[in-house]
Amino acid sequence: MATTSAETQTGTVVPADNLPDTFPPFDGTTYASQILWLAITFGLLYWIMSRVALPRISGILEDRRDRIAGDIAEANRLNDESNAAIAAYEQALAEARANAHGIAQETRDKLKADVERRRAATEADLAAKLSDAEQRIQDIKAAAMENVGEIASETTTALVESLIGKAPTKTELSKAVDGAMK
Repeated sequence: MATTSAETQTGTVVPADNLPDTFPPFDGTTYASQILWLAITFGLLYWIMSRVALPRISGILEDRRDRIAGDIAEANRLNDESNAAIAAYEQALAEARANAHGIAQETRDKLKADVERRRAATEADLAAKLSDAEQRIQDIKAAAMENVGEIASETTTALVESLIGKAPTKTELSKAVDGAMK
């Protein structure tokens, strides 16, 4: 074999005879120590994870689960309260509407009764005035009718006298006027 040398990064020259033949982790002579250190490291990591990390993580997850459950319960409680408030509001609104309709109907009824009372009073007043007017008309008509006979008699006397030159007698005149008025 030829001896060659290899140069390291530090600039040190290592003779080729001292170079390992295989990659150290794959060297069969070191398997037992590698497995021992693997078991020790795995055991140590397992113990650290089970005693330190996993309890913290499980505590965090449990706290988070409890907080979420609490938040959901609070949200359900607030939802129930808001639904109850909405129902109470709608009930109060319905009662207010019914009350408003009742007040409006009562006011309409009062106004209608007042209008009917005023209309009846006005109609009674108008009927009384109409009755008085009809009575006055009857009185005026009766008075006029009493005077019609006299006026007719005077007019007839004046006409006959101007036509024939002589005034008619009272019996002839009253006979003619009565006949004409019937």
